[in-house]
Amino acid sequence: MSALKDLYSPAFYRDFARVMAQVRPGFDQSRFQTLIFDDTFAGKELKDRMRHTTRVLHQFMPAGFGEAVDVISALITCLRQDKLGENSFLFLFLPDYIETYGLEDVEKAIPAIELVTQFISCEFAVRPFLRLYFEPMMAQMQAWAHHPNHHVRRLASEGSRPRLPWGMAVPALKQDPSPILPILETLKNDPSEYVRRSVANNLNDISKEHPETVLAIARAWKDLSPETNALIKHGCRTLLKKGHESILAFYALDSTNIQVGQFRLLNSAVRIGDSLSFTFSVGNTSSQPLIVRLEYAVYYRLQNGQLSRKVFKISERLFAPDEQATIIRRQKFTPITTRRFYTGEHRIALIVNGKEADPLPFVLLQP
Repeated sequence: MSALKDLYSPAFYRDFARVMAQVRPGFDQSRFQTLIFDDTFAGKELKDRMRHTTRVLHQFMPAGFGEAVDVISALITCLRQDKLGENSFLFLFLPDYIETYGLEDVEKAIPAIELVTQFISCEFAVRPFLRLYFEPMMAQMQAWAHHPNHHVRRLASEGSRPRLPWGMAVPALKQDPSPILPILETLKNDPSEYVRRSVANNLNDISKEHPETVLAIARAWKDLSPETNALIKHGCRTLLKKGHESILAFYALDSTNIQVGQFRLLNSAVRIGDSLSFTFSVGNTSSQPLIVRLEYAVYYRLQNGQLSRKVFKISERLFAPDEQATIIRRQKFTPITTRRFYTGEHRIALIVNGKEADPLPFVLLQP
């Protein structure tokens, strides 16, 4: 399987250089590709290749940032005409260009962000502007929440997330999320699911430092629409996984009359690349229907011998009075880029309506 970084290929840069030559008279396609594929390119990872592309491109752009933005605007028009790159992460060097060379020219950078994010998201590029120009940028984000283009509206939410993954931290928003709330209020009923999902992710970020703020929002937005109900449920997912008592009560997740039994592992040792299998029974012992949310926690062994907990959802549904079910589940240990497995004792535990049972140990072995 090819690495993502290899999508920055000779073919990609040839196509890009061809389009650049249409919008930038005298653009030297051959020299551009020579500078891209210098002696360091092969050893660069994905993000480094993106930043390298930004710096090489800068050598062919006008000295003034405003004039460079005009070139980027014309470039995006031509890329769209050629059906190249719309929403492709490979073009993240365009937002990166604004972040790298426009930070001191905020008046020209703001309309550039608004333009470029409609082609490729500027959620990362907007972060240093938020840190440097916090109050005016938050006002701009609120204005963008009313924009006719859904990509710009999403930027208002996604760019202001307190914990944007892989994005620059904005400590002020982690400490006090109140400036974000008017943006989320504006977007909670957005017609675009793409935007609403960003609102949910923003709420989930906020919940990690300010759970009561998110709980208050969930109460205020409950039953406004099926879409909003789905939004707040997704926004509360971390609180649900943590078994936060107020959120469990909000969703009527009571484990009092739920009986769980016969939890056992079908294999107590598993090799990296294979699956751990386990089974258990669950039943509603009351005379009333009950919502049953089933999850399990895997305690992964880390390199230092400590355990790291990760929760996985099995299902959430209504159990009729006296209804019983037997569940069989498999947990894969296939290596992935975001998780490295270490051999030794791990643990697994059932979670029913937020209540976690005693874990069972198992051993992870080499392939």
